[in-house]
Formats: sequence, structure tokens, C-alpha cells
Amino acid sequence: MAVDPAGENDPALDPSLDPDLDPALAAAVDRLAAAPALLIALDFDGTLAPEVDDPAGARALPAAHAALLALHALPATTVALVSGRSLESLAAVGEMPEEVPLVGSHGLEVRLGPDDVRPAATPQDAERVRLLRLRLEPLVSAVPGAWIEQKPAGFAVHTRLVEGAAAAASLIDAVRAEAAALDAGLTVRDGKNVVEFAARDATKGDGLRVLRAELGSPAVLFAGDDVTDEDALGVLVEGDLGIKVGAAPTVAAHRVADPRAMARVLERLRDARRESAATTR
Repeated sequence: MAVDPAGENDPALDPSLDPDLDPALAAAVDRLAAAPALLIALDFDGTLAPEVDDPAGARALPAAHAALLALHALPATTVALVSGRSLESLAAVGEMPEEVPLVGSHGLEVRLGPDDVRPAATPQDAERVRLLRLRLEPLVSAVPGAWIEQKPAGFAVHTRLVEGAAAAASLIDAVRAEAAALDAGLTVRDGKNVVEFAARDATKGDGLRVLRAELGSPAVLFAGDDVTDEDALGVLVEGDLGIKVGAAPTVAAHRVADPRAMARVLERLRDARRESAATTR
């Protein structure tokens, strides 16, 4: 696809051809599609997949999944998932080919390929996590709907199913206070209806930097919905494209409403990149 710098003279970039997307975002997607090499790194829950009560049951919307598989098959195009989930959980719900890079546990775990997996925790890390979890389990089990998700280098206390915002907030305050009293030296991170404890400090931004460095990608698309995704959005550089999914505050230049709208972005990117690849052969 021949693209002039501003995208003003190419009918393929006319935002009116896709009324579902904001015109500025549509134009940005089309410009990014012409990059010589492209990394498409995406959060999973709330971005590709609607949030569900049982995390194991989450799946990307069919349109988003199909678009990602098509993008993965294109030359000089890398698709990656970047999540707070463990690598094991992310691989299970993501249902992507095994060569697709994954970043799990907020950057603590990185899988660049089937034979290149970087572990998250040492035995000493695991012991500190175990001791704090033992201390917090009675508090969590006493609140109906609250539960603990074990992760490779930590764990998360979920409150999504707790009835009443006050009860959920009270539990979060209690577990944070108990963790501070134990002084286990763990990193504490708040998300939507969740607080996470990790043995080592890492962010999705760290994970995205690893992907960019290892893959040598000159252009990056990152999209996410959670406060933890702001760390990744914040490391994007000029020429990249950051998208916030949902209404929360963000450093991203562009925003879509929900995973359905994000799927539409990916479909447009797929179509534009296919055209770009066809015209450069």
C-alpha cells in the first residue's frame, strides 16, 4: 500500500470507509500498517477478551482471535500477548501458536519461543511468597467471593465477586496492612478488583521493552485496559501506537470503548497490512 506521509491522498486511508472507528485512530492504524516490521503486543483480559468471573473461561472474541492469527501469518509482523496472568494461564486462554511471544506475570515471565522461556522466581522468592500467602489466606477466606490466584512469582487477591464495594475495599486494605506488617519485601500492585503481590518488581513496560529489544521491532502497537497497562503504554516511542480500551485515565493517544471495538481495530490493521505486503512484493 503506497502511503503518503500524512495519509491524505490514499483512498485506502480514508477513515470514512470504516465508520466504526474514530477517524484519527483509523488513520493511525493505516499508517502503522506500512511499517517495515511491526510488533503487535496486546493485553488479554478486558482488551481481547471480555472480563468474566472465572479467569480460566476467558477467551478472545472470535473476531479478535481471527485477526491476530491472520496478522501472525503476515511477513515482518509479530503478534505477542502481554498480561498479568502467568505464562501457563496466558498460553491456555490465549490459544495462539506456540511461537507467539508471551509476557506473563506483569513482565516477570517471558516466553520468546518454545525453547526460550525465562523463569520468574528463585527458590528464595518462592519462600517469601509462600509465607505471605499463608498469612493472608484466613483474611481472604473469611470474605465470600474473594479468592487467591497463585502465580509463578507471587499471587493475586481477587475481589471481583465480593458483594459490595465497601466489603471489597475493606479486604484490600486488610491484606495490604497485613503484608506491610510482615515486611516480606514483595512488590504490591493494584489492578481492577485485584491486588497482586510479587517477589520481584517488574511491569508490563519492562516486558514490552524486552520484546522490542529481542525482536528488533521499529514500530509497536500496544493496547490495554487496566492500570497496569499504563506501564507499557508509557514506554512507547514516536511512531508507535498506544490504545486504551475503556474509559479509565490513560497516557495513550487513542481510545476504544471495549474488546469488540478493539477487535475492529485489529481487523482494520489486518486488512491494511495485507494490502501493504501485497504492494511491496
